[in-house]
Formats: sequence, structure tokens, C-alpha cells
Amino acid sequence: MYDLVVIGAGPGGYVCAIRAAQLGLKVACVEGRESLGGTCLNVGCIPSKALLHASHLYHEATHNFAKLGITGEAPGIDWEKMQGYKAETVGGNTKGIEFLFKKNKIDWLKGWASIPEAGKVKVGDEVHEAKAIVIASGSVPSALKGVEVDNDAGVVVDSTGALALRKIPESMVVIGAGVIGLELGSVYARLGAKVRVLEYLDAVTPGMDAEVQKAFQRILAKQGLEFTLGAAVSGVEVKDGRATVSWAPAKGGEAQSAEADVVLVATGRRANTEGLGLDALGVETDRGVIVTGEQWQTNIPGIYAIGDVTKGPMLAHKAEDEGMAVAEVIAGRHGHVDYGVIPSVIYTMPEVAAIGLTEAAAKESGRKVKTGKFPLMGNARAKAMLEAEGFVKLVTDAETDRVLGCHIIGPGAGEIIHEVAVAMSFGAAAEDIALTCHAHPTVSEAVREAALACGDGAIHV
Repeated sequence: MYDLVVIGAGPGGYVCAIRAAQLGLKVACVEGRESLGGTCLNVGCIPSKALLHASHLYHEATHNFAKLGITGEAPGIDWEKMQGYKAETVGGNTKGIEFLFKKNKIDWLKGWASIPEAGKVKVGDEVHEAKAIVIASGSVPSALKGVEVDNDAGVVVDSTGALALRKIPESMVVIGAGVIGLELGSVYARLGAKVRVLEYLDAVTPGMDAEVQKAFQRILAKQGLEFTLGAAVSGVEVKDGRATVSWAPAKGGEAQSAEADVVLVATGRRANTEGLGLDALGVETDRGVIVTGEQWQTNIPGIYAIGDVTKGPMLAHKAEDEGMAVAEVIAGRHGHVDYGVIPSVIYTMPEVAAIGLTEAAAKESGRKVKTGKFPLMGNARAKAMLEAEGFVKLVTDAETDRVLGCHIIGPGAGEIIHEVAVAMSFGAAAEDIALTCHAHPTVSEAVREAALACGDGAIHV
């Protein structure tokens, strides 16, 4: 009998299992992959960041080194070696989790799980009893009607297939201008591919601040990505190792098509609950997403759910926080996640980071809103790094000066955003950030300048 069985060893699942074991519970974690870490570590966050890093350095060497006075023969690309670096990065991380499982005496139940009844988890032919079960089975790429993905063939691929292409394509069509499509599209654009992005909506990165959307699209277009917005894709035909993508304007108009060596289908992800037996068990779902209460409890006593199988943003760090919190609850303690202070990051170059409310959402909430914005063209460090495109935008309550959100386009945005995360966690005002001394020269100074702009105005512009 286990105190807890966690289904899924992704960021939510493995963090939950480790924390529960640290709290003295007897824990098992079910994972069918050959390695721990889930989608994020194996075919998602980590391998994509490895390729983003490598492709960024190649782009710097071929585009910016000469401006910096660094001369010499231009570097080439050894795709096989780059893929090896990616695999080594993944392997190091997954082995680290395996070590933590052994250190904390967590049993890894290898296989795919189902829940025949409350308090029991079936893995293969074995049934394990558990006082509590946490479903942390993550998400899988969403399908697109009329488009058949075949990662093995390597022509029409999802995010998993795009990370493991046998060669760098000369041309690529990306269907979907969300985080995954733009990150992977930028990887191959940096490596020399001609990349075209098709998006059904009228803006990239749906849900982000409108100013960010426009500026981000403009910056990526300067880097060579071509955008067609308002495009309703109707199908993809593969012939002789190449693909033809067909689409029409979403608001009506003449059908169009384009050929490419590779088509990346990046139209989002959906909760991965297939095979768990939730319908037979009576677990409440809403359009495939597991419904949970305040303590991540489903409608079936003793069964909890966290991460991508539940509502909210599909972010690894959101799942991690929920994993720690639900472990605390199951151990008889108090678990908490502040859903208003969860950052999101797009790891292109420049990076895009956001936290809290957009300007539009803040206004829709009925508040009087004030914003402060500072362009990186006024930031000495960003200019010195040849990365001065972008800005920092703070959204505040006009009456209380409390910070409601922050949106950043710029180098290291994913690191800088946490200054605002901490400030928001403590209910800080923009003035609190403005009165905090920031080291010079740093890109972070732009956050202070944006905070100053919420008051009497920025210093340097």
C-alpha cells in the first residue's frame, strides 16, 4: 500500500512525488517513457532550449560578430553534432531526476497507468493500492482537421518531430503562431531555413498584450520569418517528400497554397487523459480537462489532478507549483499556488516575458489603469549587446499604484520578469520598484524606468 501514487513523471509529477517523499510519505510514480521528466525534459522545454541556444550562437557568429570586431572564417553547422548536444542536455537532466527518485526512495512503476477504481492504480498486469492518487499525465499536441502528422517521415511533424528532423530543411511552414511555433520556427530560420508562419487569428501569441504582439511580430519578421495572419488551413498534401499546405482567409477569400520541405503543426496542446479510465470512474471533466476543486481534488475522493490535465496555462512551472502544493495537502499540510503571479516566457531572441494582467484585461476588470513603458533603445546595456529592440511595460492600478502586470520584450526577459513576480507577490506599487536601486548598466534598469514612467516619468527619455 502506497500513501501516494503519482501518474506521470513530468515537472508536475516528479516534483509532487519528491516533495511527498520528503514529507515522509511512501510514494510511487508511474511513467511509461524510457526516461523520467515527461514531455518537458524529453521532447519539449529542455531540448527546444538547447536548440534555441545553439542556433542563437550561430546567428550571432554569422550576423553580429563582424560588428563587434570579431573576424575570421564563418562557422558552419554540424547538425548531427548539434542534435548530439541536445540529446546530452536531455540525458543529463533526466538522469538527475532518476537520482532524486532513488535518493528519496520513490518507486518508479514503469508502464502506462489506468485507474480501475478509487484507491487503485493498474500498471501493466499489476494493481497497486494507494491512499491518494495524483494525475499528472500532462498534455499532447492537438490535432488539426485535414492534416495528418507523421513524425517518422519527417515532412508533416508536430513539436516532437520538429526537434528531431534528420536535416535542416530549406523551407518550413509553421501552422500556429503560438509559443511552440515561434520558438521552433525561429530555430530553423536562424539555421538558414525559409520559414512561413500561418495563424488563424489576427495576431501572433494569442492572449498576450496587444503592444507585445505587434512589436514581437515586427521583430521576428525582420529576422526573416514571414507571417500570414487570418489563415484557415484546410489541409496538407505530401508528395515526393514535400508538402503543400492549403489555406484560405478566415474572413473569406480566395484559397491559397504553399510548398515546403517540412510543415510544423503547432496549433496547441490538449490534456493527456487517454487510457486512464476516467469516464468509467466518473471523474468530472470539461472538454477533456479534469475539473478540480481548491485543493486540486477531483470529484472522486482521494484522486487529485495537477498540471496540463487541469485548467489554466500549460506551463511546466505552474505544474511544479501545483505538484508541491498538492503534496503538502496530501501530507496534511497547507498547499498554496498564487495563480495571479505565474510568469510566461517565449525563448526566442529577443525573449518575451509576461506576468499578471495585460492592459486590456486590467481595463476589462473595471479598474482605472495606468501604464509605464520604457524602450530598450534607451538602455545602455541592451545597446552595447546589439539587442536594443523591445521594451518593458508595466500595468498598474491608477488609484493605488499597485502593479497588476508586466510585459517585456528584450534580452534575458525570462530572467528579468521575476523581479516583478516578487514585487507582485508582496503587493508592491510601481513606486516601490522605482525607488529600488538597480545596478548599472543592466537590462533590468528598464524595469525601474518603466516603474518611474508610471509616476512622474522615466529618467533617460
